[in-house]
Amino acid sequence: MKITLHIWRQKDSKSKGFLEKHLLDNVSPHMSFLEMLDVLNESLVSGGKEPVAFEHDCREGICGSCSMMINGCAHGPQAKTTACQLHMRSFKDGDSIYIEPWRAKAFPIIKDLVVDRNSLDRIVEAGGYISVSIGAAPDANSIPVSKNIADTAMDAAACIGCGACVAACPNGSAMLFTAAKVAHLNVLPQGQPERKTRVKAMVKQMDEELFGGCTNHGECQEACPKGISIDFIGLLNRDYLKASFSRDE
Repeated sequence: MKITLHIWRQKDSKSKGFLEKHLLDNVSPHMSFLEMLDVLNESLVSGGKEPVAFEHDCREGICGSCSMMINGCAHGPQAKTTACQLHMRSFKDGDSIYIEPWRAKAFPIIKDLVVDRNSLDRIVEAGGYISVSIGAAPDANSIPVSKNIADTAMDAAACIGCGACVAACPNGSAMLFTAAKVAHLNVLPQGQPERKTRVKAMVKQMDEELFGGCTNHGECQEACPKGISIDFIGLLNRDYLKASFSRDE
C-alpha cells in the first residue's frame, strides 16, 4: 500500500507546529497503525532526521497512551478501537492520512503527537480512593454486591483514561472521564463513606484543570474506545447535586 501521511510536528508547547508530509510505499494492510509509524520513524532515522514522537506502551488497547487524532477522529475511524488496535486495512491504497495530537487547553503539547495528560491523573488523585481496611482479601460474601451494581461499576472502570472524550468534545470537557472515575467507586458499597466528598473533590479538580463544560453534545461517548456511556454523566450530576445540598462531609 502507498500512504501519504500528514503528521503534526511541534518541538515543544511554545514552538509553532506544522503538518509534515511523508510518503510510504511499503505499508502492509496487516500492520497496526503504530507499526506503520514505526516504519516511518525507521526511515527517518536512517535518513538522519528526527523521528516522530508518539506515545505507546501496551499496544493492546489497555493503557490508553496511544492518543492521537487520525483524520479528525480520536483514535481513528474504527469505533471502540484505540490507535494501537487500528490496522492499516482500515485504509485504502493511495489514502492520505492526517495525524494530529489531542487538542485541548488542559493537554499541552510536549512534542509532536505527545501531550501532557497529567490533568486526568490529578482528577483521580483528588478523590479516587476508598477508606476501607486494606490487607488480606476479605471473604467473597462479606460485602454483598448485586450483579447490577457490579456490572455498572465494571462498565465505568473500563475507562482507560486516554482522553479521547476530551479531544472529541467541542468544549474540551472531561465530564465523561470524571463521571466514569467517580461512578466505579460511588456505586459500590465500599465507596459509600467518601461518596459525597469524592464527587465534589473530583469535579472541583476538573474545573481547576481548565477543562470545558459539558453541553451534552455526546461526541465523547462516540469517541470513547471502551464505549463508556454518557449515562454516567447523569449519575455524576445527580451525585454532585445531592452532595452540594448535603451538610455531611
